[in-house]
Amino acid sequence: MDTLDDVLLDTIDKMENSLKVLKGQFAGLRTGKASPALVDGVQVTYYGTPTRLRDLANISTPEPRLIVISPYDPTALPEIEKAILAANLGVTPRNDGRVIRVPIPELNEERRKEIVKVAKRQSEEARIAVRNVRRDGNDAIKALQKDGKITEDERDRGLDEVQKATDAHIAKIDGELKNKEAEVMAV
Repeated sequence: MDTLDDVLLDTIDKMENSLKVLKGQFAGLRTGKASPALVDGVQVTYYGTPTRLRDLANISTPEPRLIVISPYDPTALPEIEKAILAANLGVTPRNDGRVIRVPIPELNEERRKEIVKVAKRQSEEARIAVRNVRRDGNDAIKALQKDGKITEDERDRGLDEVQKATDAHIAKIDGELKNKEAEVMAV
């Protein structure tokens, strides 16, 4: 990276990616209402090849507490059912020969608190990732100044921009956690 702007853009891009990963992890957390994201990434052994469920079937939520999985190939039904059970999602699929219905049971208070703990751990990992990106960005900016490519004033401005981006992304992570916590704890 030759310029300060390149370093700043790269740093902010990596922070955005950390936030995207967190949102993806949150989408997979069970809340008590049906969401295709709950089973989206389940790996199904299809003709000996591990394949994501979303690549094998249409996943829909016709009711707030029901996920319906319609495989493109009906012969895959038993494998899909096994994969959902093996994924240990806390749900039991029902196979009727054409589609798999996955009823989402009501969460009890204890399970809700466990899910919130998982969400907090995931958000802390995202904060750590953002801070690591900040450290790398700061190191790159200092290296540019050391190599004489930027002045001390530009270095200080760059470090300040990286810190502002870090604070903004950590605030977004906290906001995502707060929203997920409210969603999980809502009865």
